Amino acid sequence: MSRNLEALQLWRGALVASVRKAGPDLSARQLALLLTVYLTPPPHTVRGLAATLNISKPSVTRALDRLGRLGYVKRKRDQDDRRNVLVQRTVKGSVFLTEFGQLVAAAGQAASETPAAGQAASETPAAGQAASETPAAGQAASETTAAGQAAPATTAAGQAAAVEITDPAPSAAAPSAAPPPEPAILTA
Repeated sequence: MSRNLEALQLWRGALVASVRKAGPDLSARQLALLLTVYLTPPPHTVRGLAATLNISKPSVTRALDRLGRLGYVKRKRDQDDRRNVLVQRTVKGSVFLTEFGQLVAAAGQAASETPAAGQAASETPAAGQAASETPAAGQAASETTAAGQAAPATTAAGQAAAVEITDPAPSAAAPSAAPPPEPAILTA
């Protein structure tokens, strides 16, 4: 698999895990802003963040409004120059990013453990499980992913079911399936 697809698969895995967990759903702009505040040295101002991210000051202000309501950042007047507002880190924001970092690390670990990087574990039968043992129309399997969450899917009849996801590593008893073709990614 190409390096670009591996990176996208890792990012997808992290985002899917983030969306599945109970918590706020941040936009890409909000997440980029939050990461910039936490991963680059302070002080941070609206003007500086807008320049760093190459977005408008009103866009930064809207993102900071949401992040402030969530308690992930706070604003404080600069004591040296009362015209400036400094953006500061919070404990709650640090906890959120620590957990998000763990999701990214888990997605990277899961991607490195798959037999064919990018091939979804749900597309292959579990180790030692024959294809005929998979759920048929009206049946549901139940298992959790490595992140401890149910993996939603549909049965052959299109009914909602939880797909059994186990160790995706091939075993001697499992028939080997040819990896799916790589999707083409267009670059501008």
